[in-house]
Amino acid sequence: MFSADSLKRDVPASLVVFFVALPLCLGIALASGAPLFAGLIAGIVGGIVVGSLSKAPIGVSGPAAGLTVIVLTAIETLGSYEYFLLAVFLAGIIQMVLGLLRAGVLGYFFPSSVINGMLTGIGLIIILKQIPYAFGFLSPNDSNMLPFSNDGSGTIAALFDVLNYVHPGVMLISLVSVFLLITWERPWIKQNKILGGIPGPVVAVLSAVALQLAFSGLAVLSLDTHYLVSVPVASTPSEFIGLFTLPDFSQFFNPAIWTVAVTLAVVASIETLLCVEAIDKLDPQKRTTPTNRELIAQGVGNSVSGLIGGLPLTQVIVRSSANLQAKAASKLSAIMHGFLLLICVASVPKLLNMIPLGVLAAVLILTGYKLAKPQLFRSMWNHGLEQFLPFIVTVAGVVFTDLLTGVGLGMATAVVMLLQRNYLNSHFLHIKETESEDGRNVITMRMAEEVTFLNKGAIKKEFDNVPPNCIVIIDKSGCVFMNHDVNEYLAEFMETAPERNISVEVIEPVAA
Repeated sequence: MFSADSLKRDVPASLVVFFVALPLCLGIALASGAPLFAGLIAGIVGGIVVGSLSKAPIGVSGPAAGLTVIVLTAIETLGSYEYFLLAVFLAGIIQMVLGLLRAGVLGYFFPSSVINGMLTGIGLIIILKQIPYAFGFLSPNDSNMLPFSNDGSGTIAALFDVLNYVHPGVMLISLVSVFLLITWERPWIKQNKILGGIPGPVVAVLSAVALQLAFSGLAVLSLDTHYLVSVPVASTPSEFIGLFTLPDFSQFFNPAIWTVAVTLAVVASIETLLCVEAIDKLDPQKRTTPTNRELIAQGVGNSVSGLIGGLPLTQVIVRSSANLQAKAASKLSAIMHGFLLLICVASVPKLLNMIPLGVLAAVLILTGYKLAKPQLFRSMWNHGLEQFLPFIVTVAGVVFTDLLTGVGLGMATAVVMLLQRNYLNSHFLHIKETESEDGRNVITMRMAEEVTFLNKGAIKKEFDNVPPNCIVIIDKSGCVFMNHDVNEYLAEFMETAPERNISVEVIEPVAA
């Protein structure tokens, strides 16, 4: 199945993806208010299970930054992590059904302005929520910090308290990590044969661990365990198996569980389909990922992840891009990175527990920035109000309310803009200044190819504005479909036109 040539490329690529995935799995779990071990489980399942079932040659699956807001809100709303795991399991089942129903085109029904707005809003929330961690602010309620939450412990409120709880050691590690991550994006690093082959997050994590160890003897800068990753340590295989958490199936008929499950299934599917489209475009061999098969694979992965205590997962752009840049030849790279995560978690958890939370915050802040770049706001503005308005409404909705409400507001705005566009562009109006034989103006109204009930208002407005004593030519020659409501209105207009001394001529479509 895998040639010697593909192995030669996939093995090194899997190591690159592993080093990129490790801090992201931990960081996304941190941002989601879930156990850090849950992020690693999702990474393992995304690599081994989804990688084995998917036909995506380059795509890599794992916990996604785009789901952090939903996960954080759901865990708090449901009140139990075991309840949330049941929602993840059911979300996987729903995704499998979507795949079997050939819903792989689902992503095409969401305007790019709303999708960009959703991702930008998520990026802003990730940045806001990680700033306290980057400065060493630890509050008993920080797992519940939501933007402008009603109990006053929202992220924005927490930002004002950060200066009162700054930990010099954590802040220094965070700043160094951000500096290294930004530096590793520079062309002179990427073009270097040695440095360019080392992922930025790996450099940041290793540097953070080194600083953490160097600070251990300094009272002001030393970090206690509260500021470090906390992954469970098992000394025997049976203890390791006992670390996994099962969902609470007693809540199967709880409507709140199903609401979360549907939300996760829809958003995870859309994010996956968008990533598939992006990575397929970048694939040098221009291979195409079967989207329905991908939804089924993602569904199986989410069900397995939820069944053993993991976060929900999607195909993710950062790890997929890293896999592509590492010149992976096949999906073997994604599968092997999953096994590397499993080996790491099972054999060296104590090493993981040396990683400062500050470096994970730095990785996530840069991830959030990439989702919410200022250039994107400028680009959406340059595309006009039709794109910018749904985008900015979605961003504001996601940041100030929640993800579903934000997307709903963005979709509603996009629909309103679409209705306005239909209202304005339902037909072409041509007024001929030349006089007819009897000296009357001739107005020719050419109907569009598709005329639906959405166009009725615009057409009615134009006919109502036709002055008396004119000749109106209704040109339907290029019309393929005309809604009954529009036909009915045209009939009414022709019936009352003689009262205004308006003559009406109709050019019917040419029969095929």
